Amino acid sequence: MNLPLTAIVQVAHQTFLYSEPILELDQLKADIAFLGIPYGDAYTAAEIVNDQTNMPAAMRQVSDRIVRSLERYDFDLGGPLYDGKSIRAVDCGDVRADPADLKGHYARAEAAVRLILAAGALPIVIGGDHGIPIPVLRAMDGEGPITLVQIDQHIDWRDHVNGVREGYSSPIRRASEMAHVGEIFQIGLRGTGSARIEEVEAAQAYGAHLITAYELHEVGMEAILERIPAGGRYYLTVDLDGMDPSIAPAVAGPCPGGVTFVQARKLIHGLVKKGRVVGMDVVEITPRVDVNRITCITAGRLIVNLIGAAVRAGYFDHR
Repeated sequence: MNLPLTAIVQVAHQTFLYSEPILELDQLKADIAFLGIPYGDAYTAAEIVNDQTNMPAAMRQVSDRIVRSLERYDFDLGGPLYDGKSIRAVDCGDVRADPADLKGHYARAEAAVRLILAAGALPIVIGGDHGIPIPVLRAMDGEGPITLVQIDQHIDWRDHVNGVREGYSSPIRRASEMAHVGEIFQIGLRGTGSARIEEVEAAQAYGAHLITAYELHEVGMEAILERIPAGGRYYLTVDLDGMDPSIAPAVAGPCPGGVTFVQARKLIHGLVKKGRVVGMDVVEITPRVDVNRITCITAGRLIVNLIGAAVRAGYFDHR
């Protein structure tokens, strides 16, 4: 595929984690590629440009609080982020929006992720609402079988909402229909959301592992990790409303009792040790109501822990 950058993405004014901005995706050479996907498939006209669309810009702006500087010692990782290795991280900007072709945003997102994967880079996606894993996972049809691991308050198994089948209540239902997606682990479930009894039954019929936040707090993340098969290829999707609102208040549906940062960090490091993480997204931050930018910092620190663990596991040593 030979697409110039301007066809599918637009350059961000500031890059994420001091990474290098790129000019053309079809000439991408990188180990790690950050990509913003601001827009989902809206349920209403008001949601076409919701506050979640501001998330990629907000995440980039808080980079200096996520990592003070790349050479600084990081106690989450036991050393600097890239551990002295020659790791090339790039920021691919945001998937371009076209007001005359709202549905085309997913097609461009899928095309962008395919180009990142073709370059051999690890895609790290910044949402946007939780519809965005749909095109990302479609682009990974050559990466399977994929074990999908989700941190979320909700199960996201709606077949449609008002006829819209690819919105933020449906990403796991759509993923379950992809031949290259296998087992699904959904961690941090609590409270109520869009799911009715029929969505829970559909998830159970598929064989999805529905793990409430309360089960997690009772047995611990190590016990949950033991249930995830070793040697797999994992995709991690993190809806920030799955995290506890004490560290992630800026979400549309906050609910107490969520996943702690320590638990999420243990999950990330555990997945890296068990097999291969082939991609990650963070979604559903509403920056206008963030408190001291802590929600963006929390999401950013999860990304940092994935990168740092992957670097130390030798993910990029072959390049």
